[in-house]
Amino acid sequence: MNIQRQFAVTKPEFITTILLFVLIAVMVLSSRLIRLTSGSSLVFEEQTEILLPENSGLPDLQQYLESEGIGFDKTEMEWAARILGWRKMQRGRYVFEGEYSYNGFLSKMARGIQDPVSVVILPGITTDRFTQATAENLHFDSDSLLALMNDSTFLAEKDLSKEELFGRMLPETYLIYWTSSPKEFLNKVLREFDNAFTQEYHEQAEEMDMSIDEVVTLASIVEWEAKNQDEKPIISGLYWNRLNRGMRLQADPTVNFALGERRRLLFEDYQIDHPYNTYMNRGLPPGPITNPSLSTIEATLYPEDHDYLYMVANPEGGHVFTRTFSEHQAESEKWRRWLREQYRIKRQREAEQQANEQETR
Repeated sequence: MNIQRQFAVTKPEFITTILLFVLIAVMVLSSRLIRLTSGSSLVFEEQTEILLPENSGLPDLQQYLESEGIGFDKTEMEWAARILGWRKMQRGRYVFEGEYSYNGFLSKMARGIQDPVSVVILPGITTDRFTQATAENLHFDSDSLLALMNDSTFLAEKDLSKEELFGRMLPETYLIYWTSSPKEFLNKVLREFDNAFTQEYHEQAEEMDMSIDEVVTLASIVEWEAKNQDEKPIISGLYWNRLNRGMRLQADPTVNFALGERRRLLFEDYQIDHPYNTYMNRGLPPGPITNPSLSTIEATLYPEDHDYLYMVANPEGGHVFTRTFSEHQAESEKWRRWLREQYRIKRQREAEQQANEQETR
C-alpha cells in the first residue's frame, strides 16, 4: 500500500522530468538547426576573398579561414557541415561580405558557385605586359599564357599568326572565373572580338578590299601613333592616303616594334632590316604590332577624308599634319628646335641641382 502510494507520487514527477529533458533537447536542437540557416552564423565585416586553388576538404577551408583571421566556431562549423553534407569545397574564387548562414556559406563553395574576376585589357600594350597583367588576376601564370599564344597547334586551330592573335586581344573589361585556363581565357576574348567586329564592319572592310587582320594591323599602328582620341580618324586617313598612292607607310611604331622597344628613334634605327620596318618595306607589315581598341578599329575603317600625307609631333602631345614634304620639313624643324630647347632646360636644371648639392656639402 505504501509502495503504491509512493509510486503514485513519483510518477508525475518522473513524467515532468522526462518532458523537461525532451524540451531542453528540442530547444538545443532547434537552436542549432536555426543556426544552420540563420543569416548571422558567419559575419564578414568587409569584402573577403577566399581563393581555393584546389578542391578542398573542410579542414583545409578552416585552416584558410584561420590564416586570414576570419572568426568562426570550429566545432559548430564541423557539426553544420556534417548535418548539411557540405564537406567538399570546389576550387575557385569566392567573395563574401555581410552575414551568412552555415548553409549559405558552405553550399556556395561546395557547389562551386564562383565569383568572377574583372580582367582589364588595355590598348596599345606589349605581349609581355598583357600576359603579366592577366596572370596577376587569374590562377595561371604568365608563362603558360605566353606559351599558348606561341603554340603552333593553337594558332593553326584559330588560323592566326601570333601577331594576329594578339591584335585581337580587344581592350575591354572581362568577367571571367579565376580558375579559367589560358585557353578558356583566350577563347573568351576572341569571342568578344568576333562579336564586336559587327557585320557592318565586315562589309566596310570588304568594300575597302581589306581582310579583318589587315584592318587590325593598320589599326594597331594608328593605336601607337594617336595620343589623342580625336586624332585617330586623321592619322588613319593619312596612312590610307599613303597606301592609296603607293607610298611607304613610314610609321615609326613599326620600327619600334622591330627593335623590340618603344623609345625615340635614331637615324640608324630606320635602316634595320626587318619585315616590320615600313620605312624599308612597302604596304602593311606582316601583322599587328599591338592590340588596338574598338574605337581605333572604327577610325581605321572610317578614316577622315583629307589630303594629309605627313605628320610630326607637337609640344601639346598631338601632331601637326601637312600635305607636302616641304611643309613637313618646316614643321619638323620647329619640333627639333623645341626638343633642343627642352634638352637645354633639362641640362641647365641638372647643372643647377648639382651646384646646389655641392654647396650643401
